[in-house]
Amino acid sequence: MRYAILADIHSNLVAFQAVLANIEARGGFDEIWCLGDIVGYGPEPHACIELLRSYKHVCVAGNHDWAAIGKIDVSDFNPAAARACRWTAQQLTNQDIDYLQNLPEKLVLGDFTLVHGSPRHPIWEYLLSISEARDNFSYFDTSFCLAGHSHVPLVFGQDKVGNCIRGGIPNEIRLTSRDNRLIINPGGVGQPRDGDPMASYVIYDGDTQTIFHYRVSYNIASTQRKMIDCGLPSSLILRLNYGR
Repeated sequence: MRYAILADIHSNLVAFQAVLANIEARGGFDEIWCLGDIVGYGPEPHACIELLRSYKHVCVAGNHDWAAIGKIDVSDFNPAAARACRWTAQQLTNQDIDYLQNLPEKLVLGDFTLVHGSPRHPIWEYLLSISEARDNFSYFDTSFCLAGHSHVPLVFGQDKVGNCIRGGIPNEIRLTSRDNRLIINPGGVGQPRDGDPMASYVIYDGDTQTIFHYRVSYNIASTQRKMIDCGLPSSLILRLNYGR
């Protein structure tokens, strides 16, 4: 079985479609594991939900998913994110709202725990530092955790005596050859924040127990034109150029 692991699509349909096309060109997948924030920031929230739901998939809730349906307050969002969230809420169908309403905070699938933010705080916490990751390893029981939210492709490892390391995702991670427990962030599909504007995702090949990391270019200008047409904040439009 091959699993497409995607996070932070953020209503960027052009990026989402480019990622799916890239995966198909690499041999396809059997199921999508989505780590939340399907919506928010971008111009096509309904279309992204609809496309995701057309595939066999599982998905956990992200903070923007819940904010768009009023399940959490936008008072903790920055002004641009809050404005985009309010616009997003107006674009959703009743079916979209029901779908987002029922997303779980956490899923456990075999050796993997899936969350949006962190095992400790599945909706909100950013995992960027070693100290944050070290604290979070005690909040899941599986060998591996998949998390999004930061939009930065990262791997945190913990060895048998509790030592932690942090690094960028290599092109290939062979899970069978590692004694470490891992927290893996596949990076963002729709709004990368690691200085690379290309969409980021990973494939997990269950047969070989290997994770592959890929970057995909997409038509950023097309997404930006749609954002302009929707009246979304200029800061959200411009940041797509720089992956920040």
